[in-house]
Amino acid sequence: MYYLLSLIAGSLLAFMVSSNGIIGEAAGNYASSVIIHLIGLVGVVVVLIITKAKFKNLRQFPLWMYSAGLIGIITVLFNNLTYTTLGVSLTVALGLLGQSVTSIVIDHFGLFGLPISRFDTKKILGFVIILIGIVIMALPA
Repeated sequence: MYYLLSLIAGSLLAFMVSSNGIIGEAAGNYASSVIIHLIGLVGVVVVLIITKAKFKNLRQFPLWMYSAGLIGIITVLFNNLTYTTLGVSLTVALGLLGQSVTSIVIDHFGLFGLPISRFDTKKILGFVIILIGIVIMALPA
């Protein structure tokens, strides 16, 4: 089930980069970021109302953890800036490489209180395959 949810999230990511980029071209990168995040805010408020979910104690988190919202804005801006030059597939592939490298570091050191999952040599093969794919995608047609 979780594999399927991750696959769906990845599929939505490619769609999101495309649609955000189109909005960015039409409205400008900064204005599109405001539009995109406002729509996201409205969407999550609707979900909260429908599910009658309550906010939990948000004071328990250190202030730096709220930087994820800023990271989301930076991600949208960077994707909007690169997608017109690189295309959707290369933008997403490079983004996934960045996510993979960062997640390996987080797992290996157990950052943010997560369980430690040490880096092993079989993961190198995965990175090599990803890098070969990105190089092939970046070659001129």
